[in-house]
Amino acid sequence: MPLETTNIKPRIGVEIHTDAATVLSGACAGEIRALLEERGVVVIRDLHLTDEELVAFAQTLGTIHGSNTGDIFKVTLNEKENIQGSYLRRTAEWHMDRMDSDLPPLGSMLTPRILPASGGETEFTNTYAAFEDLSEADQRQYEKVEVIHTTGSFFGQDHDPYLEGDRNTEGMEKPEKAHPLVWQHRSGRKSLVLGITMEQVAGMDRADSQAFIGRLMEWASKPEYVYRHEWRMGDLVIWDNTGTMHRVCPYDHDSGRQLHRVTLTGEESVTAV
Repeated sequence: MPLETTNIKPRIGVEIHTDAATVLSGACAGEIRALLEERGVVVIRDLHLTDEELVAFAQTLGTIHGSNTGDIFKVTLNEKENIQGSYLRRTAEWHMDRMDSDLPPLGSMLTPRILPASGGETEFTNTYAAFEDLSEADQRQYEKVEVIHTTGSFFGQDHDPYLEGDRNTEGMEKPEKAHPLVWQHRSGRKSLVLGITMEQVAGMDRADSQAFIGRLMEWASKPEYVYRHEWRMGDLVIWDNTGTMHRVCPYDHDSGRQLHRVTLTGEESVTAV
């Protein structure tokens, strides 16, 4: 029997109405993956998954991308829980994960453990839709563009509205990675490859490059492409890292906000048209 779903916005997001036993069974894994690619973000409320259940569910969808902290990554500024807490202060900017890689993660899922009294929502924007709504002329032009991505660019931005003074990022920069601006997916669809990691448009001087990137980011973050998730305990949110950007909204950094994340290993490289 198909899952009961409700589209959140016309251009992004779907809520699945189900329970923990159903998702943990793996019986609906194929349908969830299809919805993830189609809608960019999948929301399931009131699941209250343990860490063990979160991992088990992720394994029904793909291969888990582990790290030196294990399968669960603690998204928190509390450095007693996550020594990379200062790095996470930069995630208030629009980004796609691991754009320093030839094979970025397929997607990730989050569930909250500690929430602030206010703020701390997570926003997502659909880069499939942002490409599809371009004029045919712009699509053809952008399909020829290559962009240099660097983690150094991610750390080096000065326009973060509420994280000023946090520059404790020495030694964390990574080498440059060139990616096409338009990702030709094996499904046949195309999406824009965007985010704060965009350092330079190949063959363009820096001023023109920054202006071009700025226009693209403004286009891709228009309200119709954006979904802001207001967290409740028990939520599970999954996003397609190959076709969305995400960022955290402002919140009190002393609130102890903590979410647990599992990441799915990438399955296709960033391929030009």
